[in-house]
Amino acid sequence: MSPQDAPLKILFVTSELSPLISTGGLAEVAGSLPRALRAQGHDVRVIMPCYRGIPDRYRGEPYCLCEAELGGQTQYGQMRQSTVPDSDIPLYLIEHEGYFGREKPYGVGASEYSDNAERFCFFCLAVLHAVPQLHWQPDVVHCHDWHTAALPVFLRTRYEASPLWGSTPTVFTIHNLSFQGRYGVDKLPSTGIDVGLFQDGRIEYRGDINLLKGAIAFSTKINTVSPRYAEEIQTLEYGDGLDGMLRTRAADISGILNGVDYDIWDPETDPHIPANYSETDLAGKAACKKALQATFGLPQRDVPLFGILSRLYWQKGLSLAADVLDRLVGMDAQLAVLGTGDPELEARFSQAAARYPENIGVALRFDVALSHQVLAGSDFLLMPSRYEPCGLAQMYAMAYGTVPIVRRTGGLADSVRDLNPVHRKHGNATGFSFVPMTSQALGRAVEEAAALFKKNAEFQKVRRADMAEDFSWDRSCQQYVELYREAIASV
Repeated sequence: MSPQDAPLKILFVTSELSPLISTGGLAEVAGSLPRALRAQGHDVRVIMPCYRGIPDRYRGEPYCLCEAELGGQTQYGQMRQSTVPDSDIPLYLIEHEGYFGREKPYGVGASEYSDNAERFCFFCLAVLHAVPQLHWQPDVVHCHDWHTAALPVFLRTRYEASPLWGSTPTVFTIHNLSFQGRYGVDKLPSTGIDVGLFQDGRIEYRGDINLLKGAIAFSTKINTVSPRYAEEIQTLEYGDGLDGMLRTRAADISGILNGVDYDIWDPETDPHIPANYSETDLAGKAACKKALQATFGLPQRDVPLFGILSRLYWQKGLSLAADVLDRLVGMDAQLAVLGTGDPELEARFSQAAARYPENIGVALRFDVALSHQVLAGSDFLLMPSRYEPCGLAQMYAMAYGTVPIVRRTGGLADSVRDLNPVHRKHGNATGFSFVPMTSQALGRAVEEAAALFKKNAEFQKVRRADMAEDFSWDRSCQQYVELYREAIASV
């Protein structure tokens, strides 16, 4: 076996892991990518905080003590050893009751914990202190989002002379650039980060600490969760103030589209939906549609059924969807909304459902089983995001033969082929996409979808093209392995 093909030792550092702790796509990636790497023979191990919300049966056993020096004070914790659920992948949990024994991972409601900078800097330092006690040395450390951003900083400063860590490369994945770990400079002493890094600008942004900026400065390689988003974040429009910094690292930035775990998202085997079906036998999808209409209190009629499965936040562009509700009802279409978030958006959809009870149904909650049913029972899925680093719902929808309607940005642009004349000619169109961030543009896309619905033969052709798409982790996993090898070769 050549060195280029040799299995890698990969340390996966994350603040979330599905199914243990999840607030979004990060947890899905952390739960799926290590499994794909393990299936290819790599020695991948995952480490994360030991939150109170993790069930006791997954906490494993205490393994060793760990410590972190923060602002002249030493904080002590311990590392527990377990396994990622339903796998043989080692899982290590950094335990500290004061930092992680709380109700939620990051904060309660709309307010984050005031000491989050300290909490996650402790986590990063505890990882660097505890892992050597495993007598296992990773070839590469893969960090995710701002919660782990201090680790590459510490590794290249405080641990630069360490026999284990000194030459270890880091790959840093930006799942959403909008969340940067930005805090007032008064928090700096409690982070344990050298004040010189603030003074020379590497972790400073407009007078604040910016942990993500530090990761951009110190990581060996940087990647995002789609190729298009890797380009977008280097622009003024999408760079969230860090576009200039990112352009200085352009040669080390890449984008890898997230994958789909088809063991979970497969209409042939999905236990959450009322009838299973496949690309070659779509009969069950009609049954799923009728069941979804019944669940949302909608008449069981053969009209276009649009679905929304999303957090109801500004980023998701759902104010545009709320703007076109009258237009959608005027087309004699139906809409099923599942999600929770911004009270104003919740109110707009709820009020529309009250006005049009035969056309609009709303469930303002998080519901795993119902999310599968929305994907299986809808004809179309609306995702008019203002920006979307990757997006997973559109890929899940395609697996269920539900045609996505997306704004052409980030991972939505990378995963959905528009029903334009070229793709229609080649028979490989998979959805509708639009560019202007306007309700008029979304409304036109909705009208085009309703028109497609009436052309049954063409609609079924697009539906089957969706179901034939392969977004499995195998392809993305191999791209990550190549990125790891590039990082290793560059140090």
